[in-house]
Amino acid sequence: MTPTAAIRIDAQDCAPARWDDPARGTLSWRTLISGEVTPTDTLVCGIAEMQPGETFALHRHAEPEVYFGLEGEGEVLIDGIPHRLAPGVALYIPGMAEHGVPHVTQSLRWFYTFARDRFDQIAYHFTHEAPATEPAPE
Repeated sequence: MTPTAAIRIDAQDCAPARWDDPARGTLSWRTLISGEVTPTDTLVCGIAEMQPGETFALHRHAEPEVYFGLEGEGEVLIDGIPHRLAPGVALYIPGMAEHGVPHVTQSLRWFYTFARDRFDQIAYHFTHEAPATEPAPE
C-alpha cells in the first residue's frame, strides 16, 4: 500500500500511547507512520518520550531499529553496552539485540524507526519474561 504521493504527519495530531507497566516500561510514544494509521507500508516510525524516573525494560524484537535523539540525554543499553542518546545522536540497534533504557534522570525524547509495515507487527520479547528465539526477518 505504498502511497503514490507524499503524506504529511504532524506529531501533535497523532494519538499518544503509553505503557504504565513497571515490568515492561513507563514510557509514552506517538506513532507517526504505520500501516494501521497511515496509508503506508514498509516503514514504521514515531517519537518516544520518557520522564525522570521512568524505564523501558530490556527487550528484543526481530526488526533492526534506529533511535535518533531529539531532546534530553539518556543511556540506552544495547547487548549490555551503554550508549549515550542525546540530540543529534543516532543509534542503530541490530535485530534481536537486547536493548532498553533502564532509567532516565531528565526528560528524553527520541525518534524511532523500523522497516516493517505496521507497528502492531513488531513482537516485543522482554528479557525478564521469556527468551526470544525468533529469527531475524529475511
